[in-house]
Amino acid sequence: MSNEQSSYSHVEPLNSPRDVIETVTIDNVIFGLERDSLRVLLVRHGEGIRQGQWGLPGGWIYRDENLRDAAIRLLRDLTGIENVYLEQLKTFGKVDRFPTERVITIAYYALVSAEHYRSLKAGFTADEAQWFSVKDLPDLIYDHEEVLREGIQRLKYKVRHEPVGFNLLPEKFTLLQLQQLYEAILETAIDKPNFRRKMMKMNLLVPCNEKQQGVAHRAASLYRFDAAIYEQLCSQGFSFEV
Repeated sequence: MSNEQSSYSHVEPLNSPRDVIETVTIDNVIFGLERDSLRVLLVRHGEGIRQGQWGLPGGWIYRDENLRDAAIRLLRDLTGIENVYLEQLKTFGKVDRFPTERVITIAYYALVSAEHYRSLKAGFTADEAQWFSVKDLPDLIYDHEEVLREGIQRLKYKVRHEPVGFNLLPEKFTLLQLQQLYEAILETAIDKPNFRRKMMKMNLLVPCNEKQQGVAHRAASLYRFDAAIYEQLCSQGFSFEV
């Protein structure tokens, strides 16, 4: 394996007890919501010709390993993040996406609360793992910028058709918190009256008949999700346009 190849991943080298597939890799696009900001998790290479450069956490797949298992392993070993449900995003296979040989990558993605994963622990040849705003990114290796753009587009589509990200809200939340979630993912300001009217029309929200506590501003009403409607929308979907 060339020096260029070895610099791609942060997993064990080819002479490890478990052999890897030299032409297939995994890349993880992990989005994190932090209040009203959408972030993405990146790792910085600590050695090799890509030393000091940032990229998505990823690497080679073992020959005896399922794809999702590889994605979970790489995310854990490179960043310390565990217990995240990963969905397959897309396969990227442009002939020139890797400089020395034909390498295909299979991307997975997830949306988590960045605030719940502040304690990142870089591993293998990654010397740092860090959350970045999707609006303020360093230069990324290979075609990782393209992979990230695809992940953002998928996330935007899903939030318009599924209750994606709702699990990131507290059990009881305000309509403003819900709107901020949508605005962070869609990266656009949303008209407040229109947003609230559409949400109420879905019959997804149940008033808690409670107000916020301990806030400096005027206390807002709290809501929760109707569990049955939530499950129905998860399976059937909906259409939400801003």
